[in-house]
Amino acid sequence: MSAAAEMPRRLEGAAPAAAVLLRAAELAAALPRVPHLHVIRLGEDPASVSYVRLKDRRARQIGLRSTVHALPHETSQAELLARIDALNADDDCDGLLVQLPLPAHIHARAVLERIDAAKDVDGFHPLNVGRLWEGGEALSPCTPAGILELLRYYEVPLAGRRAVIVGRSNIVGKPLAALLLRADASVTIAHSRSADLAALTREAEVLLVAVGRPHFVTADMVRPQAVIVDVGVNRLSGETEGRLVGDVHPQALEVAAAYTPVPGGVGPMTVAQLLLNTVLAARRRRGRA
Repeated sequence: MSAAAEMPRRLEGAAPAAAVLLRAAELAAALPRVPHLHVIRLGEDPASVSYVRLKDRRARQIGLRSTVHALPHETSQAELLARIDALNADDDCDGLLVQLPLPAHIHARAVLERIDAAKDVDGFHPLNVGRLWEGGEALSPCTPAGILELLRYYEVPLAGRRAVIVGRSNIVGKPLAALLLRADASVTIAHSRSADLAALTREAEVLLVAVGRPHFVTADMVRPQAVIVDVGVNRLSGETEGRLVGDVHPQALEVAAAYTPVPGGVGPMTVAQLLLNTVLAARRRRGRA
């Protein structure tokens, strides 16, 4: 076998994200009314502004309606909850999300629980979380759902395989475990405080890393020929200021059979899945599921 044939396979997110967006557009076109996504953003955090702008642009590109509610940073919790209540009651609103992170004076959990579960396109409402774990119909969190779509697109087998997740957040790690269990993987959730973390990660046939620390997973922590999904997006400082890197060290990727690059791997899947969730929410609310 040539050296080129032995190179790890890059699992780029662009193609599977395009497939998800095409599906969303086709499902939306079959509805009598164009689905409408509403995004609430507090303040002018540059990352949040950029991310919300991307969501808005992608929604319009596939023919959805999109409205951004840009509220001042000092908006009170009562004012924010009142805006959510109004959109919950608005039949023209099919999908609703509040961009995270929120300012320190806002209680994020109270905000997420206030969103109508049927419009919760981020998949963070307790009803959607519970339905996800019990195997029912749910709007799944976008990054984990996008990861599963990416793995399906590249025909990465999951049934019966050992999947190890490094990270236990409510946004990625925990819902990702639920989705992998649905796909019949054997799942371990580890984290930065796990005893002998490297021994756990070396057992993984599919290693999924979401800890938010640059180059946290090193080559000695990876089983040869594992599939690596790097969810981390970290902006380096110092001499390499501004460069985006993942949670997995580049040398660790050389050990793998396949891996998702950063940037350009998981990232495109998150926005694509959000828009698919918006269309699915619209269909279910109108009895088309």
